[in-house]
Amino acid sequence: MSKNGGSVSSPSVAVFGAAGHTGRFVVTELLHRGITPIAIGRDAARLAAANWCEHEVICRLASLDDAVALDQALDGARAVINCAGPFLETADAVVAAALRAGIHYLDVTAEQASAHATLDKYDAAARHAGVAVIPAMGFYGGFADLLVTAVLGDWKHADTIEIMIGLDSWHPTRGTRITGARNTAQRVVVTNGRLAAVTSPPAERYWEFGDPLGRQAMVEVPLSEIILIERHVTTAELHNWLSRIALDDIHNPATPPPEAADESGRSPQRFIVDVVVRRAGEEKRITARGRDIYAFSAPLVCEACMRLLESRFNNPGAQPPGAILDAKRVLSALVPDYLTVEMIAA
Repeated sequence: MSKNGGSVSSPSVAVFGAAGHTGRFVVTELLHRGITPIAIGRDAARLAAANWCEHEVICRLASLDDAVALDQALDGARAVINCAGPFLETADAVVAAALRAGIHYLDVTAEQASAHATLDKYDAAARHAGVAVIPAMGFYGGFADLLVTAVLGDWKHADTIEIMIGLDSWHPTRGTRITGARNTAQRVVVTNGRLAAVTSPPAERYWEFGDPLGRQAMVEVPLSEIILIERHVTTAELHNWLSRIALDDIHNPATPPPEAADESGRSPQRFIVDVVVRRAGEEKRITARGRDIYAFSAPLVCEACMRLLESRFNNPGAQPPGAILDAKRVLSALVPDYLTVEMIAA
């Protein structure tokens, strides 16, 4: 374990929840980019178990109910990435600390209620502080928002937007299971141009993804991407669908957590995301393929974070990534190491 409270001598980004499954991927990704991670955790034993080299990673302890400790933990950081869910329980304290420090905030929540609350509550304060606050900058949430923004291009609005998320499996982390058990908020979609509760039982359909997933049974499961996209994209209908085989996995208490398939730590899980937008008889489609939704969230959120740290960035506030970042540029930076992307105009 590195020295607690160690000094920062190079560009640094703090990671709250660094010892968790996704947090470890984020720390590794920051190191890969030449950024000094400040790994913040609430449990000294878990931070020590991560076994990071003390010359590469600075480890600090801080709890959510100790504002002074949080402020000290963020000392020297230029941004903080919150990887500790459930985010309805962690976001407020970490965003508030980021604003006190005058640094950017990002998280990777899939929780609609958390993303909605963060955007509503902190926009004015973030603008005043001159920083960006971006919730849901992970596989669920920001990824679909960037894909939708990229495929829309010069379209100012759409009639319908459909997001099809195909997973060949979903071995949930402990954090995913805890969040799922506590997240009882009503899910929403956009229909008739307004946010509305998803139907119960949720709608089902089939979708052809092509290789390697093929034809999949899909269930409407709106997550944080709906909240992000609705903020800056005008559309009459916005719906998100998830493959049933993935839902069956996470609903089965016997499904084990993800296991590494190689030295990178990534699991063998494969994903395909199809986004289809339609307007006045025209259709555009973008398809993205990759591996391991948890591991993929790390380069995605880190790439977004790096864009915020660029000297030319000057668009503060609590906003969706598609509203303040160049979506095509962010996605292109992840190709081909983490992602393949194909765009089609029909």
